[in-house]
Amino acid sequence: MKVSVVRNVLEANDRLAGELRNLFADKAILALNLMSSPGAGKTSLLERTLADLAPEFKMAVIEGDLQTDNDARRVAATGAQAVQINTEGGCHLSCAQVLEALKQLDLEGLDILFIENVGNLVCPAEFDLGEDAKVTLLSVTEGDDKPEKYPLMFNLSEAALVNKVDLLPYVDFDMERARRFMRALNKDMPIFDVSCRTGRGLDDWYGWLRAKRAAKKTTRPSGREL
Repeated sequence: MKVSVVRNVLEANDRLAGELRNLFADKAILALNLMSSPGAGKTSLLERTLADLAPEFKMAVIEGDLQTDNDARRVAATGAQAVQINTEGGCHLSCAQVLEALKQLDLEGLDILFIENVGNLVCPAEFDLGEDAKVTLLSVTEGDDKPEKYPLMFNLSEAALVNKVDLLPYVDFDMERARRFMRALNKDMPIFDVSCRTGRGLDDWYGWLRAKRAAKKTTRPSGREL
């Protein structure tokens, strides 16, 4: 049955997610699963973040796309480690793919690992990658109803970014309506209004990253503070 197959796939992925979670904990790596629809600006956000925070953190990126290594090359141009995963039509990344990609990265001393998932507002939310947090990116060019139409991704995320706010004067996007939908799904989730083009709002995003990294660094795998 289809239901049984889907359940088995998710259960197998969850077992590997536990291995990844232990690995990230043992090495004190903050792992973030970055999700959005295609074109929302995930790679642009990473380019700015990697360049601006390079003096503070050692960072790496696992790039997920159906085809091409375009995004991995853009990320690598910042000086960060980057590994491309081509899913060949798959709509999300899996733990098996992430584990394989990690073999190509130098994990020693790594502070933050960004996993840029395949552009899709549905499937990536369903697959645990052992991450410390899911982060969802929404752009103002997509429409303010996306959180209401695709609730799971926003419900499971620990942070959300509304990107391309420099385009607000030119698009039909109600920021308060989008925030209302997101708050209904996840009332405690921080929402950052940003523009990767102008840099607006990125300092708040960086502050959140610093806080998450500090919390990861000062906690042992057992949960006891150092």
